Order: sequence, then structure tokens, then C-alpha cells
Amino acid sequence: MAVTATLPSARILIADDEEAQRNGLASMIRSWGFSTDTAADGQEALEKLLAEPVSVLISDLKMPRMDGFELLRRLPLENIHIPVIVLTAFGNIETAVSTMHELGAFWFLEKPIQPSVLRVLLERAITQARLADEAQRLQRQLSQSGTMGQMAGGSPRMRQIFSLVEQVAPSKAAVLITGESGTGKELVARALHSLSPRANGPFVALNCAAMPESLIESELFGHEKGAFTGAVERRAGCFELAQGGTLLLDEIGDMPLNTQAKLLRVLEDSRVRRLGGRTETVVDVRVVASTNKNLTEAIKVNLFREDLFYRLNVFEIHLPPLRDRMEDIPLLARTLLEDLNRKHATQVTEIAPDAMELLRHHRWPGNVRELRNALERAVILAGEGTVLARHLPPAVVPASVRETPAAVEPNTDFLVLTPGTTIDDAERALVRRTLIMTKGNKTRAAEVLGISLKTLFNKLKGYDGAEQEG
Repeated sequence: MAVTATLPSARILIADDEEAQRNGLASMIRSWGFSTDTAADGQEALEKLLAEPVSVLISDLKMPRMDGFELLRRLPLENIHIPVIVLTAFGNIETAVSTMHELGAFWFLEKPIQPSVLRVLLERAITQARLADEAQRLQRQLSQSGTMGQMAGGSPRMRQIFSLVEQVAPSKAAVLITGESGTGKELVARALHSLSPRANGPFVALNCAAMPESLIESELFGHEKGAFTGAVERRAGCFELAQGGTLLLDEIGDMPLNTQAKLLRVLEDSRVRRLGGRTETVVDVRVVASTNKNLTEAIKVNLFREDLFYRLNVFEIHLPPLRDRMEDIPLLARTLLEDLNRKHATQVTEIAPDAMELLRHHRWPGNVRELRNALERAVILAGEGTVLARHLPPAVVPASVRETPAAVEPNTDFLVLTPGTTIDDAERALVRRTLIMTKGNKTRAAEVLGISLKTLFNKLKGYDGAEQEG
């Protein structure tokens, strides 16, 4: 694949005191699709690095005013962290190697330079720079707002998960992500991929629960033309499609036992044979698996292979259900709103306090997926401005709160109680009439009633439960 197709917009700075050398390098690198700039010595290079972002620095060691050694020493002091390719003359290789270790150069090249070698090094250096930038961006995002990619949460449990993701992402270890359906297991897998050295490679996800047993092997390993009825052409499987990247095996607990055995062999040998094929293909894929099932229990009843479990469970990340981290809901909701506004071209800016309280008190059996669906409905209904309680789905809003002024007698200034009305019924009528008066604003209603917002919600929940029992 051409460099220009995979690494566009990279800017390369070339520092060399030999004019013909630096101009020749610049011309060659521009022909590969990169933007270039040149400097006649280390001092000029440093000034340009401070003035404008650079992807990679190519620097000679011996230069006037400021040589390459001093330039590399100055970079971290100026908070410049980019890959540096050092150019060295014949006989100075030992010095160049020392420079790499002591001053953090990315690589060295001996003059005269071989274009093919330089091009490969540039690709690797730019990839490294972009991975470092992405890691720093996610780290800043996490420290500033409690988010990592599309995951959000400031609770101690989510902070711990973010830390685990950061630690294991750069490794090659297999990761097993566990948790209830809808907790965001695929988001964790994508974050692992984005923070790994494979970030520029493909991310491929296969839902094992959605595949019939007759098709899952074809999806995983691919097939040759005529391998089975309906195989009208050759097709690559997920392992081949994920070459150099990450493969997520979602709901691995639902994979048939026969397929589990074949998967285990691929994980052990890193070789894939298509169905109906005679040759094997070497694959370089990091496998991440996820499940909402207890695989330890599945092993006991012979529904999951123990050897495959230990192969996949090198590093486990468990996602808690949303009901166990309710303090994350405000941050989660705001993060989801931003994404949903982009999706639907809406301009919803906030969630009303009473609507947020409803979100905070719902049990969310469907976890983050259910919260996203509820907010998607609300965003579509609101269109712009503020999400109100009436925009939320009925499952989130108690029946007592869903009652609107249009469904009640026009005169709402008086509350008439007949003899024989119980204290509980009188209180319920008063609370509802106050909600009508405040047009559903529960924060204002609580103030009028002289009770806390939490107490009001508890009362409404009790009314709703009594009506359902009745």
C-alpha cells in the first residue's frame, strides 16, 4: 500500500548542513506524498520545531552552531516529543547507536542513504508518532473529563477500568472482556485497539451469537469456491480481514464446541486454513473476546473448552452494570448527547434537572445501551435545546409523572378533598396537583411542597408501584 494512502499530511523536517544532501532528501520525500521543510543546522531546526508541528525529524549529527547531539538533548527540554532519524557517515555507527540509546533517537541511517530503507523507517516513525498522539489525547480526555473514546465515567470502578485498558493495550496479550449485555464491551475492545501498536490496522468484530453454526466457521476462517453449497466464490475470513489489527470475538460463550476447537488451533499456531482449502495462511492478529456469560460455569457443564478459556483469559476486564455506577450517568448522558447530536444533526444542549433525576433513578436493566436508546428517542423528540421529562420513554418515567395538565380539570388552583379521603390519598392528590401547577418541574414542585427532590421521587415511585398493583 502506498505511503500517501495510509499516512497523509505528515510533515518531515530535514536538518543537514550539506545543501545538496538536504534538498535532495526533501525532493525525494515529497515525491512520496509528504510535506517537507529543511534546516541548515540544529539551531534553525529547533526554531522551526518550536514554530510549527513536525511529524518526524531527520537530522545529521555534525552541523555548525548546534550539532545533532545538542539538538536531540534540547527536544525534551522544549517539550518536543517526535521520532528522530539520525543520519551518520560511515565509521560513526557506534556513535549513532549510542545516540539512539542515550538521546532517544528513533533510528539511524548510514550515508549514502538507501531510499527504500528510509521510506520504511518514515512509515514506522510516523505510525509511532500518531499512536503516541492518540495515547496522549485519550489520556488528556480521561484526566480532564473522565472519558476514554466513547466510554465515560468518573466512578472509581470506571477509573480502574480505564487504567487497565491503558496498561494492557500496548501488549500483545489476549484480553477477555466480561459483563452484562449492553455494558459497553465493544467500546473497551475498540479502546484497546486504538491505544495499541495495531491502531493503524483493521478492527474486525464478529458476533458469535448472531452466527448460525453452519456459517460461523466460514466467517472466521473463510472458504474456497465450492467448499459447500452456496460458496460461489472465494472469501477471506475474519482472521485474514483483521491481519495486522485486532479481532473481537463478541459473545464467545455462544460459539459451538466444534468451532472452539478449531479456534484454539489458530490461536496456538497463528495459521488459518480456509474451508475447502489446502494451504494455510500465517496471520498476525490480536484476539479480544467478550461475553455476558459465566464461562467458568459453562466449562463445568461442557459448553466451553477449558483450554480455550485459559488461552483467551490472559487478561480479564470486567465491566460493572450501570446500576452499580449510577454516579456516572450525568457524564455518560452528556457524552452520549454529543454523539447523538452528530448522528441526527440535532442541537440538544442539555438535560433538564428533573429529566436527569429520572435517568439517575431508573434501574437500567439494559445498561448503557438502554440509556443510549432512551436518549436517542429524547434527542429526536426535542430536536434542540433541552431534553425534558416528557421526551423520555415511558419505561423511564413513572406513570404518576406522565400525567399532564391536559388530562386534568381546567381549574388547578384548588384541591377538593371529600370526607373519608385517607391521608395517603390526600398527599398523593396534593403532590400530583403541585406537579401540574409547576408543569412537571419536579425540582420546583419539591420546593413548593417543602420536601427534598429525593423524597419527591420516592413518593412518586411509591404511587406508581401502588397503581400497578391495583
